Amino acid sequence: MRFLKSLIALIFVLAILGAASLLGGWFWLNSELAKAGPNDAPVEFTIAQGEGFASVAQRLEENGAVASDRVLRLKARLDGVENAIKAGSYIIPARASSAAVLDQLVAGDVVQMKLTIPEGWTTAQILRRIEDAEVLSGEMPERVIAEGSLLPDTYVFGAGTTRIQFIERMEAAQKDLLERLWPGRQENLPISSTAEAIILASVVEKETGIAAERGMIAGLFTGRLKRGMRLESDPTIIYGVSKGEPLLNSRGERRTLYRSEIDRKTDWNTYQIDGLPKTPICNPGRDAIAAVLNPPETRYVFFVADGKGGHLFAETYAQHQRNVAAYRKYEREEIARERGN
Repeated sequence: MRFLKSLIALIFVLAILGAASLLGGWFWLNSELAKAGPNDAPVEFTIAQGEGFASVAQRLEENGAVASDRVLRLKARLDGVENAIKAGSYIIPARASSAAVLDQLVAGDVVQMKLTIPEGWTTAQILRRIEDAEVLSGEMPERVIAEGSLLPDTYVFGAGTTRIQFIERMEAAQKDLLERLWPGRQENLPISSTAEAIILASVVEKETGIAAERGMIAGLFTGRLKRGMRLESDPTIIYGVSKGEPLLNSRGERRTLYRSEIDRKTDWNTYQIDGLPKTPICNPGRDAIAAVLNPPETRYVFFVADGKGGHLFAETYAQHQRNVAAYRKYEREEIARERGN
């Protein structure tokens, strides 16, 4: 009986000591986790896709972002978040505690990069920008990227995004947009597929840089196609000559179209061919695509540049001729003014 009492007393004492030890360990761990980190300045840190937590914790210690990788690993194990950290690039704040660092990795609070692709650029122009973008990594794709298959926009993405991933995202964005807009298109349009919608939208996009004019030009071109008239769009001539690159004279200066180029028949020159060009002539934006799928009603059939960034619209050829004469007069006055200066 005396032995049993002694054994119970020993077990009780050991339990008290064990509980005290656990409590002390818990307080110690939380104290270590709450301590300010050793880094006096922000630390840039990247986690590769599929990298294990042990490797991440070790590198965090080596980079001075945390004082002890063992403390960080223990906390992650206790919280069950060893497999919950997100790949990407991080900026670890100066003096951030280990607990704060772990929370940041689990939340995926990564550095966000941004790249803008303007509307109306050709695929070749877009690919050059992507290739030159230092915020992207990796090689360019070996496959051919079709003209008009990319959706221009400002894209936000995590550090480490590859050039191939960025291009695939642009392609997917256009497909998603068309899937949303195509079912709600206007009836009796002179286009029968999403591919034709992109071709027409690319012509609208290149004809004006003024957002308010896109609908008007889309309606005008839709009306011309319904009447069996040619589009007669200058940018389609340029694409047939240079694939959308600027036209230059022998001195390397921008120039206008030559008469011979207007008269030259290509698969894109809508002064010489009926209907739509063979392919898109650029990558149109959301507004141009939406405009050709639901163009406003208009009686305008002709338009010409006004010399100030916009256009003059006309319902009849006689009105159009007067607008052309007004534009020519404006051009002469501008040239005279420049020579006078």
